[in-house]
Amino acid sequence: MMDTLKQAWEAITAIPHLGLYLTLGWAAYLIGLGLWIVLQKREPVATISWLVSLAALPYLGFFIYYLLGPQRIHRQRLRRVRARASLPAALPGLSSSPEAVELAKLAQATTGLPPTTATQARLLIDGGAKYAALLEAVARAREHIHLEYYIFQPDACGAALRDALVERASAGVQVRLLLDAVGSGSTSNRFLQSLVDAGGEVAWFHPMKLRWFWKRPWLNLRTHRKIVVIDGRVGFTGGINITDEEDERIRKDAYRDLHLRLEGDIVRELQLVFVEDWAYATGQPPLRLTHPAPQPGEIAAQVLVSGPDSSWEAIHRLHVGAIYAARERVWLVTPYFVPGEAARMALTSAALGGLDVRLLVPRRSDSRLVTYAARSYFDELLEAGVKIHEYGPRMLHTKALLCDEDLAIIGSANFDHRSFRLNFEISVMFHDGPLAAELAHLIQAECSYAPRVRADREQPLWRRRLPEALARLVSPLL
Repeated sequence: MMDTLKQAWEAITAIPHLGLYLTLGWAAYLIGLGLWIVLQKREPVATISWLVSLAALPYLGFFIYYLLGPQRIHRQRLRRVRARASLPAALPGLSSSPEAVELAKLAQATTGLPPTTATQARLLIDGGAKYAALLEAVARAREHIHLEYYIFQPDACGAALRDALVERASAGVQVRLLLDAVGSGSTSNRFLQSLVDAGGEVAWFHPMKLRWFWKRPWLNLRTHRKIVVIDGRVGFTGGINITDEEDERIRKDAYRDLHLRLEGDIVRELQLVFVEDWAYATGQPPLRLTHPAPQPGEIAAQVLVSGPDSSWEAIHRLHVGAIYAARERVWLVTPYFVPGEAARMALTSAALGGLDVRLLVPRRSDSRLVTYAARSYFDELLEAGVKIHEYGPRMLHTKALLCDEDLAIIGSANFDHRSFRLNFEISVMFHDGPLAAELAHLIQAECSYAPRVRADREQPLWRRRLPEALARLVSPLL
């Protein structure tokens, strides 16, 4: 074997002008890949990061960018099923606030979903509360149950929900389950067969198939949404997936997280998002559903969606817009903090302007690279006056933004490039004093377990400064 390899190497090195051919080939590779990346018209920092990273990987870089590089999905937006009516003349919490009206108009223009209301918006803290409320609502279903999840694990939590869905499907309730093919990759069709046998439907979002390779697979474009709609009346969304890793009753190190249980007209918007995703994933015509009679509530709310099928980065814009509109406080909670220039400018401007700006992140996330990347931004934020807290008891997975006394955004989107540009995400924006106060109380309680980062913290070269600097270089690609 060694002799064969040696002979092959000698044959290759004997080729006349081999070095010239390799140099020309590398130059052609750089020009071709460079044109491809530049023509994407992305942010200059991200473009340069891709160019520098892939230039060091001759030829292999082409396949990496082919699989993981930025892509735009041109799918039918199905806006005909979305309500695009003008803003109502008055909504609770909006009429007295020009900033709130402006944000609502921005959200509608970028998502196609108008502001509406909720009769109930309940914060569910941690997986135990979320799973108990979800199973109770599932047991009460009479018409249909629609679920969309990034992670649905075949563990105790997954089996409990599956069995509850099987029971309802056997009773004649229409169950539709949409799972991300990568996030839920460990869940087999065999695990879900009992649901299918009971009459339920299962679909996979962007399944990876080798025969699709020539079409450029969407390996890096996932549905990160968590949506449940029951009978069009009760909805769930937020950051908690279906997995034992998020159930503190099973694991002491379970993620610390936040979810929402919603009732009222806001559920119609969750339903519309699911209907669009289901039609896209299955290739079927949009579902024709009978919606419950309108139920106006006292809680002003609006669903925010974003993904690679839109260039507006709606959730990103609404976060930045809400921060600029704030007059007293900006409290941000996120497990992955890799801000772009616009978001970083908004946070530092708010702090420099005298607002109470707080950032709550995990002391250690489940990605060391992301932890280093996040900390690379700390010095600039601290200098501007941002108070940074690192939550330590467990992995913090909450995604929430609180501005002033009545604006809150809660959902599935992290504060990073992946959530703002690559993933399909969903959040809910509220203008409601009581809900904002409840969220503020939660964040304050979390900060008691999250020591504040000091501006004069130790920064050894090899253990902090250099890893953070290197992580920041690739942060536009995370």
